Amino acid sequence: MVKRKAKYTQPKQSLVKRIGIITSKIIVWFVLVSVLWVLVYRFINPPITILMVQRNFERRADDKMGKIDKKWVNFEEISDNMKRAAVAAEDQLFLQHIGFDVKAIEKAYANNAKGKKVRGGSTISQQTAKNVFLWPGRSFIRKGFEAYFTLLIELLWSKERILEVYLNVIEMGDGIYGAEAAAQKYYGKSCRKLSKSEASLIAACFPNPLRWSPNKATSYIYHRQYLIMRNMRRLGPLDF
Repeated sequence: MVKRKAKYTQPKQSLVKRIGIITSKIIVWFVLVSVLWVLVYRFINPPITILMVQRNFERRADDKMGKIDKKWVNFEEISDNMKRAAVAAEDQLFLQHIGFDVKAIEKAYANNAKGKKVRGGSTISQQTAKNVFLWPGRSFIRKGFEAYFTLLIELLWSKERILEVYLNVIEMGDGIYGAEAAAQKYYGKSCRKLSKSEASLIAACFPNPLRWSPNKATSYIYHRQYLIMRNMRRLGPLDF
């Protein structure tokens, strides 16, 4: 009886061992590739994002021409007003946290649990990780990857680089990506010349840029602009 048990359990143990080895190799390779990917983007600007590709497919499905209007600008060339407006609108603790705003996440969870309109608690770092390295969606798997890449960019990039990438890849309209393209589209000027009012109005549309536009701002958007400008005054200059 003992010999029979050994005869049948040995192949099972061998299979489990092989699966464990394969799984370990996959994890190791994923970590190595992802770390290298993040390091590369510390010095090289992301050429395109999955969201940009997805939006183009959506446009073509609606019988529209593909459109990716973007122009990369370095951190120093972005108006301080635009930087402060983004932080004031999306992540006022951006310079203090290490990628996650626990209080904002708890507040968003409480609101969602009460059946209110779904709200995110994502920081600028989380949004950057999502926009650059991941696909759009709300699954737990994607959230897990988002947390992982958020930690990586916080460890391997500077805060300046995170904000620079964020303001160059974020969707700011139909086929419009980044602060420079938005400034040219809505105000006919470079983003380095944006005023507080202009920058805050662009930032007011961040949550839903396909629905809201600085050119057709509603009373709700103007109220958001007012709140953002108030937060900008309270924040003062950003000390990187």
